[in-house]
Amino acid sequence: MRIRLLIALLFLVQCSPAGLFRRGAEQGDSRKQISVHGTTRTYLLHLPASLQSGHPAPLVLMFHGGDGRAAPMPRFTGFDELADAKGFIVVYPDGLDRHWNDGRGLSKADDVGFVRALIDELEGEHLVDPKRIYATGISNGGFFSNRLACELSDKIAAIASVAATMPEVLMPACKPSRPVSVMYMQGTKDPLVPINGGTIGPQHGTAVSLQQAEEFWRVHDQTSPKPVSEDLPELVKDGTKVHRDVYGNGKDHTEVVVYTIDGGGHTWPGGTQYLPIFVVGKVTRNLQATPVIWEFFQKHSLP
Repeated sequence: MRIRLLIALLFLVQCSPAGLFRRGAEQGDSRKQISVHGTTRTYLLHLPASLQSGHPAPLVLMFHGGDGRAAPMPRFTGFDELADAKGFIVVYPDGLDRHWNDGRGLSKADDVGFVRALIDELEGEHLVDPKRIYATGISNGGFFSNRLACELSDKIAAIASVAATMPEVLMPACKPSRPVSVMYMQGTKDPLVPINGGTIGPQHGTAVSLQQAEEFWRVHDQTSPKPVSEDLPELVKDGTKVHRDVYGNGKDHTEVVVYTIDGGGHTWPGGTQYLPIFVVGKVTRNLQATPVIWEFFQKHSLP
């Protein structure tokens, strides 16, 4: 039992959803740099051949987890293939020291400033639709997407947070300038980000519960107080089930959508079982996160 615990702790310290696979950028992705207040920041850029000339394209910002990096994320999520099929630009930024400043003290970097500068650069170099810019991420990247919704709501049309609710310290400081559509995907057996709130991983701050995060955005967006609820079909007998709550009719056509994955872990739904189940929990095969997130993003734009 002691050896098993030691192995688990070693995995948690050294690995993350984005950091497990040691590989370079996928073919078709370009590694780019940008200087922000004298600091060189890096990102991967995927420009699909299917982009229509003269037509502004949506932009998706995909943020890796803690101790991760951008390079594995295209394969981990499948966003490149979806971008090719649907005609949107996808960018995978790198956090300094492999973390994002989501408010918990994991990083002191001006990551909000980095993202604002990155969006400005991409809008200057490519035909980006400024009303259709979105942020998504897993774990630390999901928490950071929440911070972007709080502080860059003039730029970000909607966010999707996977295996992350909101940092407890972020909630009282979150003052978005407009309503923001928000999606959560959270497992009931996530061993790192407890669905009912509490300590994140090995003493990495605290998170509010999924219910508290959902309520925060529902109140801010002035959505319907009661959701349209549905249990999704059980496509695979893998020990997980998916429940969806949709709080609609928000201000400026916003909504809050919550996927609760019964039996799901600290994972990307439909993705890779990147670490053993006893370390991170199960990957559900009853939900495919990437196309569901894109379908959600497509419904929302800045007013």
